[in-house]
Amino acid sequence: MAKSLAHRIPSRIASGNSAAVIGLGRFGSSVALNLESAGVEVLGIDVDQNLVTQLADHLTFVARADSTSIDALKQLAIPDFDRVVLGIGTNLEASILTASHLVDFGIPTLWVKALSNEHARILRQIGVANIVEPEMEVGRRLAHELVSPPADRGEGPAE
Repeated sequence: MAKSLAHRIPSRIASGNSAAVIGLGRFGSSVALNLESAGVEVLGIDVDQNLVTQLADHLTFVARADSTSIDALKQLAIPDFDRVVLGIGTNLEASILTASHLVDFGIPTLWVKALSNEHARILRQIGVANIVEPEMEVGRRLAHELVSPPADRGEGPAE
């Protein structure tokens, strides 16, 4: 934590219209920034100080922390959040350990990014109900776009 008051700020955020996003790579930062744009207060967490610094002026609060540490998650008031998105995308072990902690905390609305079908299977086994596989979903959407007639995609005839 950079500031002595840092432990109070996440608690205040958690009590309002808020969400925590853990993992601020492309996926996590996109989710976090879009939530902020929608008026949601966002606590962003990443182990990479460069990502934390890049988002410091764009999110309600950001922190550099190891999300595999239960103590770090508790210091950041993660158990108090009703909505958490776990977007760790490069470290399978960190994703699974963090997801396990979040399930143990009983987060009411938890979304976790899966890196593969096997990762998604493990996440389901530990109790994660909402799993997103961005590459699979974009692939399905693109395939649909490629095979759908223009009218089905909302495109009219060219003028």
